[in-house]
Amino acid sequence: MNFVEELTWRGMVHDMMPGLEEQLKKEVTSAYLGIDPTADSLHIGHLVGVMMLKHFQISGHKPIVLVGGATGMIGDPSGKSQERNLLDEPTLRHNQECLKIQIAKFLDFDSMNPSQAEMVNNYDWMKDFSFLDFIRDIGKHITVNYMMAKDSVKKRLDPDSGLTGMSFTEFTYQLVQGADFLHLFKTKNCKLQMGGSDQWGNITTGTELIRRVAGGEAYALTCPLIKKADGTKFGKTESGNVWLDPVRTSPYKFYQFWLNTSDADADKYIKIFTILPKETIDQLIEQHKLAPHLRQLQKVLAKEVTCMVHSEVDYNLAVEASEILFGKGTEETLRKLDEETFLSVFEGVPQFNIPMSDLEPEVNIVDLLAEKTLVFPSKGEARRTIAGGGVSINKVKIEKPDEIISQSKLIGGKYLLVQKGKKNYFLLKAE
Repeated sequence: MNFVEELTWRGMVHDMMPGLEEQLKKEVTSAYLGIDPTADSLHIGHLVGVMMLKHFQISGHKPIVLVGGATGMIGDPSGKSQERNLLDEPTLRHNQECLKIQIAKFLDFDSMNPSQAEMVNNYDWMKDFSFLDFIRDIGKHITVNYMMAKDSVKKRLDPDSGLTGMSFTEFTYQLVQGADFLHLFKTKNCKLQMGGSDQWGNITTGTELIRRVAGGEAYALTCPLIKKADGTKFGKTESGNVWLDPVRTSPYKFYQFWLNTSDADADKYIKIFTILPKETIDQLIEQHKLAPHLRQLQKVLAKEVTCMVHSEVDYNLAVEASEILFGKGTEETLRKLDEETFLSVFEGVPQFNIPMSDLEPEVNIVDLLAEKTLVFPSKGEARRTIAGGGVSINKVKIEKPDEIISQSKLIGGKYLLVQKGKKNYFLLKAE
């Protein structure tokens, strides 16, 4: 597989230094991409870079994930209006271990072939770098004029930008990142750094440092910053980031994010966030154009990414949960859902709280729905609807008005799902 061609048709190349393709054809090449360990989970904004590394490894080259333990203590000015909070070393180490577990689902860290992935932490070589060493070995090779010319610096210093200015710490960030590239060039023969388009200035400082200090040749490749078709930020929802950690973002919500993407976004995302071949994707896009209401593109996208990040089991459960509101699903399906997913599915559904004692030892269904709660305005209406087959509890149809409900019916020991007619749901919570 030709790596540059692969990324190009997928819309994942923004800038690239000349000579890179020739370098990749010449030999197995190492490339690195930096990830900021400010949290113990990646979010889907990180996935673009991770997919770049995945394609790099598939094409026979060696990916290196650099966890920015040192740079995470500083903060990168690129595209930011404020400095970030600095983290201590134990937190950074914990975050690094969590990130490796997630990235190992995308990259092969275990095989012993030349394309085996590797994870490094720049804190390991930066922690013993004294300030005097740094300004002597790194600082003297790059002029202030060169650093000031970077867009990330100019934007922060522009008096009309309304931004907060820039500390010396953040001003030196490009030198620290350049020092990383130089270190990996010297110790691991790493000749390529990849990142988002906002990283171009930092990456090219590294290639310049390698040229001036080591007399070597290195390369830069960046991908576009992903935005939604409406111009808003990719990966954000009303509740915040979409995380890869199932505790932060449940597999159900994760699946729903991809399933609910617009047609224009799905067309773009399926190229970036899956490894499906071009022929398959082109065919899917054509089929989708013929019947967009079926949302086939979104369904395939959601399946591919959910299976890759979580598992096929999580994907199947997310699909089952998604179909509950559309009349599918069984009591068994409801009982398989964890509480967070269960509540996510029925978010916005009218809810009634009832004392647990109301179900001890049992309660008549009509009394429960028309007296203990306000699902029905009267017992008469409740009886008539039940007699007409219009009431279900936990997806099981109530056959007769004198049916009895007990605590054994509770989902997760606390919930009853009432369905009135085809589309009206109510959630009863026993406390």
